[in-house]
Parts: sequence; C-alpha cells; structure tokens
Amino acid sequence: MLNSVPLVELWRGPVRESTHLGSVVICDDTGQIHHSWGDPDRIILPRSSCKMIQALPLLTSGAADNNGLKNEQLALACASHNGADIHLAPITKWLETLGLKDEDFRCGPQKPKDSTTRHALLRTGQPACQIHNNCSGKHAGFLTLNQYLGGHPNYETVDHPVQKAAFEAFEMTTDETSTGFGIDGCSAPNHSCSLQGLARAMAWFASAEDRSDSASQAAVRLVNAMNAHPALVAGEGRACTQLMRAMGGSGVIKTGAEGVFTAILPQQRLGIALKIDDGTTRASDAAIAALLVHLGVLAPDHPTTQMYVNAPQRNWRGITTGRLGISPTFLPQLAQI
Repeated sequence: MLNSVPLVELWRGPVRESTHLGSVVICDDTGQIHHSWGDPDRIILPRSSCKMIQALPLLTSGAADNNGLKNEQLALACASHNGADIHLAPITKWLETLGLKDEDFRCGPQKPKDSTTRHALLRTGQPACQIHNNCSGKHAGFLTLNQYLGGHPNYETVDHPVQKAAFEAFEMTTDETSTGFGIDGCSAPNHSCSLQGLARAMAWFASAEDRSDSASQAAVRLVNAMNAHPALVAGEGRACTQLMRAMGGSGVIKTGAEGVFTAILPQQRLGIALKIDDGTTRASDAAIAALLVHLGVLAPDHPTTQMYVNAPQRNWRGITTGRLGISPTFLPQLAQI
C-alpha cells in the first residue's frame, strides 16, 4: 500500500471537491534525502520527466559535437513540445542536416497541441506527422546518436545501442538497478526507478558543475540549454515554460505524463522528483510550483506563480467558483524546507 500524502486540493466554494495524493523527494548533491513526503521508495516510471537523462549519450558519445548541435537542438532533445513553428522549424532543419525524413522517426504521429499548427493541418486536410509528436526533439537526438553509432533503423527498441546507452545513463544517474521498463507514448522504453532515485538523478544534474567528467560536462550543457530556451522545452501556456521563465534561470523543470515532475536547482545543488497518484497534471503543476516557491527560486507574488499556487477556478462565464491550492497538511511542512 502506498504511503502517499495529500498534496493538492480543489475547492468549489466551501466544499473540498477533490484531493490529490502523492509523494515528493528532494535530494542533495550527495544523493541523500534532503526532505521527503509520502513514499520515497515508491517505484515509478519517470516518463518524460527524465528526457535530460536520455539525452546524455547524445553528448557523451561525441554525436552532438560531430553534428554541430547548438543549445536549441539540445533543449529540443529534452523537450515535450507543443508542435508550434518554433519547435517544428528547427527539428525539420535538424532532420534535413542528417539527410533524414519524417518516416525515419519511430515516435508516431500526434496531433499538435499548438492551435495554430493544428488549425493549419485541418484547413489543408493534412494529417499530423511524426514531427508533430511532442517527443520528436528527443527522437531527433536518438536519430543523431544512431547515425553516429551506425545502428539499425529501429532505434527505439530496448536492445538497440541507442537505448542501451540511454539505459546506462539512467542507472548511472539514479544510482539504482532498474526493476523493469514500460513502453512510453513515443514507443521508446521508459525504465523504472524509485522516486528517490529520480530525485537523486536530478541532484546529480544540479551538482554537475562541481565535477569534470564527460557525463557531468554534458549535464551542464543540457541544463544550460533548457535554461536558455524554456519555450522550446514545452511551449506557450505550459507549466515548464512559464515557471522556468518566472524562475529567471534559477533552475530547470520537466513534466512527465501521469503526474510526474522533476526539478534541477544548481544554485542549491538540489534535485526534486514528485509523483501524483492519480496522474493529474493540474496537481503536479501546483505541487512543483509550491516547492519552487518554498525553495526560494520562484517568487510567491509572481503572476505566473498565482496561476498554479492557489489558482482561482472559473466557470464558462468567468465567475470564480473555487481554487486549486496546496493541502493544509502539506503547506506547513513546506515552510520547514
């Protein structure tokens, strides 16, 4: 049985309508727990929250520098993007540089979240392509690594050299032996770890500047790329992009499906991993924002903060009907960080 705790609540008028349970772990640069709530040993699938780990072999192999990849491409390799033109144009150019086409992807087609792109497809009667998939930047990184290694086209399979390299990076950064994997929405394997292991990996990234090995140097480059291009990591209207902008370069954050969120805070040498039991994005967004506020990297009075912490809930007429806020049992514990 999970030892989860109440993290986020939705109130409609005087009635608490929903409660979101979950767990949070904050690790320091030694990999030890700095603070935790709920079950730090819970085994999870990080989903897209660990894309920066999956991108490490792109740099450590030499493939990124061999292809002259810049910060924009490195940020996109860690992204779960909206499929806006700012995402599609550089990925298209990236593919062309590799001499590859959309059919070389193995992520599958996905309707873009960006309304402008989506409406343009509808007007022209064109179907969504694989480049519109929110993971196409990660897969462009996989394709780059695969071309450099000379692997076979099915780079998404778990026994492929590309995925073996990503798995090695995953176990190295989490400092755990993974108990298994699931196939992610983009068809690549997503390996399991404990919540503490995921937070430990984020702390490893956060303290990478203290080390001189090639993997740590690669981690610094990925974090800097995400910090420099928050709009490429997600897109307009998304928590990752909006909160990173509001943080002003104090750290990077990455959402994952099913209520997972991670944060890398280099100034504090801290890493965060959280999981909402019911997989609700609204709850993971609120919880990560509250944590960032109490760790001093996000101003509590910033307009973006107010969109996620104690966010007003409005109906179709614009009437405020309630709020989404931090659980009163979790809030005082945050103050102790």
